[in-house]
Amino acid sequence: MKLGFKLRHIRVRMTLWYVCVLGGTLLIYSIGISALLLWQLQRQLGRHAIEDIETVEGLLEIGPDGNVNLREDYHNHPQSRLVEERLLEVLSPAGQVLYRNERLGGRSLGGQPFPGEGQGGYSERFARLRDGTPVRLVSRYHQLNGRPLLIRLAYSELEIWESFKKLLIAMLLGLPVALGLTGLFGYLLASRALAPVTDMARRAGKISLERLSTRLPIENDDEVGHLAQVFNEMLSRLEQSFEQLRRFTADAAHEFRTPLASLRSVGEIALQKGRSGNEYRDVIGSMLEEANRLTRLVDSLLTLSRADAGQISLQTNIIPVMGLSRDAAGLLEPLMEDKQQRLILQGDETARVAGDPLFLRQAFVNLIHNAIKYSPIGGTICVCVSIDPQGYVIATVKDSGPGIPPEHREKVFERFYRIDQARNRDSGGAGLGLSIVQWVVRAHGGSVRVESGADGGSIFRIEFPPAKVELSTAST
Repeated sequence: MKLGFKLRHIRVRMTLWYVCVLGGTLLIYSIGISALLLWQLQRQLGRHAIEDIETVEGLLEIGPDGNVNLREDYHNHPQSRLVEERLLEVLSPAGQVLYRNERLGGRSLGGQPFPGEGQGGYSERFARLRDGTPVRLVSRYHQLNGRPLLIRLAYSELEIWESFKKLLIAMLLGLPVALGLTGLFGYLLASRALAPVTDMARRAGKISLERLSTRLPIENDDEVGHLAQVFNEMLSRLEQSFEQLRRFTADAAHEFRTPLASLRSVGEIALQKGRSGNEYRDVIGSMLEEANRLTRLVDSLLTLSRADAGQISLQTNIIPVMGLSRDAAGLLEPLMEDKQQRLILQGDETARVAGDPLFLRQAFVNLIHNAIKYSPIGGTICVCVSIDPQGYVIATVKDSGPGIPPEHREKVFERFYRIDQARNRDSGGAGLGLSIVQWVVRAHGGSVRVESGADGGSIFRIEFPPAKVELSTAST
């Protein structure tokens, strides 16, 4: 359990991985270097044997008794032949031993000749003597005074193998020490490299809902700095989301409180004393008006909530924008008649958009309703539809109201936002209509913005992509 806990630390895992990889690399390197050294020594021993066999060919002679002998006059000193390390054997083609030097003694050097041995060059191979001594053996076919001979000359590889084993053992014994030092320094380096991450985690652990404004320090422009930047951007989004949630909750509670208080006060006053039937009908009408206001507010909140969760699916059809505008204006005609306002509807009858007719109509209803609310009695509302050269459908709704100051234009689409906080809800609404408009337009791949008219008032401008664009699911 303790080891498992320690392995959870990334610095420990990094050190172990580094040590394992380095250990495997050093092990392969040690074996490879030792094997390469052994191969080179064996090749060098073979080349020396080939050179020596040429010397031996010049020293062989046939004695008066017909036996093959090796002349001793080659050495400057008689003692030098005693330190000669060669193992020499001379055979007849049939395998009869004609000569063996004293160092070889009675041991056989390679057994019976194999077909083609030593003919056309040097036959080099590895062999073992009867006592197990490993040797590097070179054979050469030679004719001495017309007599065919097979010369075999070998050198012991015992010293080479001993050197190989010593080198390999030394490397293997030094490997744990090297890995231990590497692991220690690797752990220290990993701890130092991860220190900014540890500090970042410590600071992030102190960030709470009340301290979302805290940001992580960015010390270097590296991967850790990039990670801190990403965390800071995430914290900014979270802070903004929580702030919007707080404001949304407070505004929603405020919006609900007013009609609920109105319902309760109207009901309490009506119950304080007896009233006539007409008076009760007026009271019930007032209560129904407040209930309708609550219903509209709940419906708007439900629509925005489902939109935020991505739970609204758009039923896409090709819709004429002029017809959509007429339907929306028809629903609001009684309101315009009450304020003696005039509606101008003009534009391109061929303009089409791909989208959900229910939500698009709701967006146009909200925009025209907004224009009715803020236009004065006897004012004019203009709805214009056109197609730009790129095929985008442009719909504008212009009112004749007081206009929107530049500092408020980007905020009018926020939920529960009002330019004039003192405006009552009968004229100002709940502040959700334009938020729904923005969501609907964006869900259909378009954009919406507000501008100031040349002669006053506000112009809400919507741009829809060409009708060939297909939509299936709403997005926020």
